[in-house]
Amino acid sequence: SDVTIASSLAEIEDKEVYELHVTPSLHLLPALTSTFLEAMALEVAGECQTYNGRVTSFVILSCAVAATGGLLFGYDVGISGGVTSMEPFLEKFFPDVYADMKDSNTSNYCLFDSQLLTAFTSSLYIAGLFASLCASKVTQAFGRRASMLLGGAAFIVGAALGGLAVNVFMLILGRVLLGVGVGFTNQAYFTGSSAPLYLSEMAPPEHRGAINNGFDFFVGLGILSANLINYGTQKIHSDLGWRISIGFAIFPATIMAFGTLFLRETPSSIIQRTNSLQKATEMLRKIRGTDDVHAELDDMIAAGNVSKAARRPLLIIMQRKYRPHLLIAILIPFFKQMTGITAITFYSPLIFRTVGLGESSSLLSTVISGVINVGSVVVAMIIVDRVGRRKLFIVGGVLMFVTHLMVGGVLAAQLGDHGGISKGYAYMILVLICVFTAGFASSWGPLGWLVPSEILPLEIRSVGQSMGIAVALLLVSIVGQTLLAMLCHLKSGVFFFFGGWVLIMTVFVILLLPETKGLPIEKMDQIWRQHWFWKKVEGVEKEGSAPSAGRD
Repeated sequence: SDVTIASSLAEIEDKEVYELHVTPSLHLLPALTSTFLEAMALEVAGECQTYNGRVTSFVILSCAVAATGGLLFGYDVGISGGVTSMEPFLEKFFPDVYADMKDSNTSNYCLFDSQLLTAFTSSLYIAGLFASLCASKVTQAFGRRASMLLGGAAFIVGAALGGLAVNVFMLILGRVLLGVGVGFTNQAYFTGSSAPLYLSEMAPPEHRGAINNGFDFFVGLGILSANLINYGTQKIHSDLGWRISIGFAIFPATIMAFGTLFLRETPSSIIQRTNSLQKATEMLRKIRGTDDVHAELDDMIAAGNVSKAARRPLLIIMQRKYRPHLLIAILIPFFKQMTGITAITFYSPLIFRTVGLGESSSLLSTVISGVINVGSVVVAMIIVDRVGRRKLFIVGGVLMFVTHLMVGGVLAAQLGDHGGISKGYAYMILVLICVFTAGFASSWGPLGWLVPSEILPLEIRSVGQSMGIAVALLLVSIVGQTLLAMLCHLKSGVFFFFGGWVLIMTVFVILLLPETKGLPIEKMDQIWRQHWFWKKVEGVEKEGSAPSAGRD
């Protein structure tokens, strides 16, 4: 019987849309195959089909609210490193560490080596990991608002408990409750997803990188806010200073909790979870600012049909055809934490004090680093959709690798177990850390959220993103808990350790990471079939076919 094949080719010459209707016969198959391959090559090269629409005010507002989750995440990251360098805080809760600081016989690299001190930092993230796993069940049973209320309450109680703490138990319990709040509020709206994934689904393909990077921009703002508050409160030479820093977490938590209540589901999510095509169409028209959304809607429906056939996504993601997706979704968050950024964001005030800067100077140095971090994210937002993901990954990797080697070299040559280094070398280390921060914030920082959120097909998008977030939280907890002990035992070698990982991940990007710039998120499966390596290991399965595991 005759078969009609429709193929839409956009962005060609005058950007007209062509339809090819073919009644196949044997002598037409070679020409048809050639046309299909040429079209695919154009898409993978970045001249892919674009949809109608524009960046509407509704998209900007929704994405801004969603991205404020990064504000709280960044504040919690930045605040812990600052307060753990404040002498009144250490004297009250960690007297052994405070005594070591005053003891001239203690090694420079071991001044802050305390598993209890690092537990204060890492407890939030391990609690967030377990809370996010539990929150999905609560959300399914009682709805998003119930989870939001639980998460918001945990935030408020945790911040209050930390600010009013009179012993280490109260202090760490407060951090654990903040972690519970992170897990529940993240899960409550996004239900197995995350803010970066929400941003990727809402954004037009040609602006997806910039909009998704908005999440990391808010993370940077949160870190900078924490650094500024720590710098101000350390001048209060009493317990009131660190209490203000910790308790102030109530404000970003409130902004996130209330703002998230006003968000709406993405069209992809509506199609996946309901049968309401009318609702999905209305939402798509609203976020694109046009009535002509048929091409994008058709792709979403096709992806939704595949997703609905996937009854057990955790089993499906283990299939051979999804191995590239799974590997990228897990390794990108893993590599991101192994850049050494946790050392900089959590413990940079302690590192600056280790090399001889005073309490005030070390906190001011973190403010300078925070400003560079935010500025570099803005640069990434501007250029990511122009130069692509791979180039930013590579340039950022080179900068981080070189600075790790240089910082490690300076410390190995100039800082022994006792004594100090000159102010010139101390400020040189500050400059190198700022260069490292710029390299990270323009590459692995924002792209670590972006790439995993855009390469997963709809049927495994939620479970794949959840696995990536779990890996990230687990690594943050592990690195945060062990870093000061590593600094004590490896000394300057800790920077060579992270430098080696940066070299490995940069080579990984060069060889194995495909470029995803400009490609519609529902057509992302094409990149694997064109990649020199992944096309050899990907399962042989027709495009658009439903996954075999988990069907009824």
